[in-house]
Amino acid sequence: MAKEITDIAVEGMSCSHCENSVKKAVGALDGVDKVSVDLANKKVTVEFDPEKVSGKAIMDAIEDQGYDVIK
Repeated sequence: MAKEITDIAVEGMSCSHCENSVKKAVGALDGVDKVSVDLANKKVTVEFDPEKVSGKAIMDAIEDQGYDVIK
């Protein structure tokens, strides 16, 4: 059960509300262990179990909150 850490570039986050909504949405996914948001660098870092959740599902959760994932 190897964990993966990925950095996702995200546009549109500007305040603590943005940070909290992304953390809550991504953190609710089964298999996600840790979520951190860096507003200054427009980056979300996620530690997750790839056997339980995909990178696409994580990106979809961010986009569902109204933010743009830079691919």
